[in-house]
Amino acid sequence: MRFRFGRFVLSPARRVLRRDGQDVAIIPRYFDLLVLLVEQRDRAVTRQEIFDRVWADVVVSDGALTQAIRTLRRLLGDDPREPRYIRTVSRHGYQFVFTPVETEPDNGAWVEAEEPDPDATVRIPAMASDPFARPLAILLQEGEYAGATEDERYDAAVALHELGTEEALRRLDAHAGNPAARALLREARWDVPGAGDVPLLGPPGRARAIIAVLLLRLRRASRLASARCVAAAAAAGLAGAVAGLLGALALHLVPDSPTGLEAAYALALVGAAAGAAGGAGIGAGLAGAEAVARSARGLALAAGGAIGGLVTAVVAHHTVRAVLTGVFGRDLDALPGAVEGLVIGAAVGAGYALATRRLPQGGMAAPRGAARWRVSSVTALTTAAAGVLLAVAGRHLVGSGLDLMAGAFAGSQVGLDPLARLLGEGSLRPLTRAIVSAFEGAMFGAGVAFGLTRRPRTGE
Repeated sequence: MRFRFGRFVLSPARRVLRRDGQDVAIIPRYFDLLVLLVEQRDRAVTRQEIFDRVWADVVVSDGALTQAIRTLRRLLGDDPREPRYIRTVSRHGYQFVFTPVETEPDNGAWVEAEEPDPDATVRIPAMASDPFARPLAILLQEGEYAGATEDERYDAAVALHELGTEEALRRLDAHAGNPAARALLREARWDVPGAGDVPLLGPPGRARAIIAVLLLRLRRASRLASARCVAAAAAAGLAGAVAGLLGALALHLVPDSPTGLEAAYALALVGAAAGAAGGAGIGAGLAGAEAVARSARGLALAAGGAIGGLVTAVVAHHTVRAVLTGVFGRDLDALPGAVEGLVIGAAVGAGYALATRRLPQGGMAAPRGAARWRVSSVTALTTAAAGVLLAVAGRHLVGSGLDLMAGAFAGSQVGLDPLARLLGEGSLRPLTRAIVSAFEGAMFGAGVAFGLTRRPRTGE
């Protein structure tokens, strides 16, 4: 079936919105939102339901939904103060309120209304003879528009793209020293089908525009990024605790092992602490990278994870060394450090990027069900491979780091000697350390990815 209301015909099957016999260019997700509102027009649709159905595979900020509604209203010629099409239901959601809406089979030729509804005329703001002048003044906050809000400037950027990206850029370049305006124009292109590119590299001053774009995206997604960072830390901490328990159990079951079951509690605590700390740092790097990167997303995620892992590992390394030196008088420089954090963080970022598809319209990946487990599995594999490479290179993760400390403290129950003897290895234990590092990396990578893809619930 298709829907006919006022001057518009909406065809879900053909994925077309027509006005007065002409197709209306509309972003796919915005089209899905309009279809949802029209189909459920007898009730107000909650914001949470909109996010779950329209943005089912991605998490976006509340601002993305607000922008989508503003765009739909502009396409329909609606006025939020006196809505004829889309009504905002305070603290709840939105409802399509236009009447009447006629439904008809979508299997015939298009038949447009003979007389357009004069009251449904698309409202186009009055402009001077130069249509670029007003939106450009709003974008630049010039003259009477000096107090324009960010949302008003964003809408002006959208209008400039609709008028012509190339001409808008030419005029914007004549106003030097406004990187924020270029950043908004860059962002707005994602909300205008067919909009041209807005390059940030080139003439002087563009570097500031790049920074402005990154800050704009991070500011809009800061709440989501922080929530995903916390979720990644919690899941990685849980994975670390499980890995510690399983490791203690494995050592306890090895014949002639001095490891008792009481070591399980200690190893679970160590694993949880290490996992939570690493998950927080790498999760923050990944969430931040995903918030700001739309192009080169994979590279940005790998870099974000690497930076987060590096910073966390350096802090943890010096903290543990300070405790061992100050309290026990032992200095173990070979403990996990910057290299391990950098490699593991990059591996988590690369695996996560590989398993989550590119999202050209922004937002953070939120796979569900089996897809979420697939993302965790792929990330686990890449992080396990990184753990093996580190072990082969003679580097240490938490498990082999504990083995190193066990050799420095008489009576320790957590050394890898019993497991190495079971595998027929000598004192160097390269195979044992590779297996332990692979297991540890897999558990950590899976935990971070699983927590990072958790879909937060939004308030209504």
